[in-house]
Amino acid sequence: MKALSIIRVLDVRQGDGTYVTSLAPQLLLDTLGFVVDFHQDDTVLEFLEVRRILEPAATALAAQRMNAEDVAKLQAVLDGLGDTLDVKALVANDLEFHRLVAVGSGNTVLCSLLEGLSGPTTRARIWRGVTQEGAVARTREQHQAIVDAIASGQPDLARSWATVHVAGVEEWLRKAL
Repeated sequence: MKALSIIRVLDVRQGDGTYVTSLAPQLLLDTLGFVVDFHQDDTVLEFLEVRRILEPAATALAAQRMNAEDVAKLQAVLDGLGDTLDVKALVANDLEFHRLVAVGSGNTVLCSLLEGLSGPTTRARIWRGVTQEGAVARTREQHQAIVDAIASGQPDLARSWATVHVAGVEEWLRKAL
């Protein structure tokens, strides 16, 4: 139900019921394409491998270079997630969080590379949020640990938490495919 709601086949109305949004062939084909592409295209694992290599380095640099105002913006993005279990909100928040960390690295080339890697992994992020129990809480906890390490200027700790975070997604995806 959750997955069909996210990909716009079902409209779940709290306290009212669940409704099919449309049986239009294009919507159903788009939905089927989403699921098939995701499960057949394992190149997303290669993108995650590259993210696992580059993102911890960017996070370590951010711990050395971000000022208090930058860290406050990063914390505000994380706080903006709140207690929502909405997968769309989680993915949007996750993308913005990682973008700010990359910008905080102060390296425009690294930032550009990471931005280019975020698009191809969006479907995996959505699917994980839908199918993995506790994904929202786990993401929030790991992001907070990253913020704390950056705020305290501990590049090795920031690198470690970023590695744990991205490797966790990669590990989940290997099992899911």
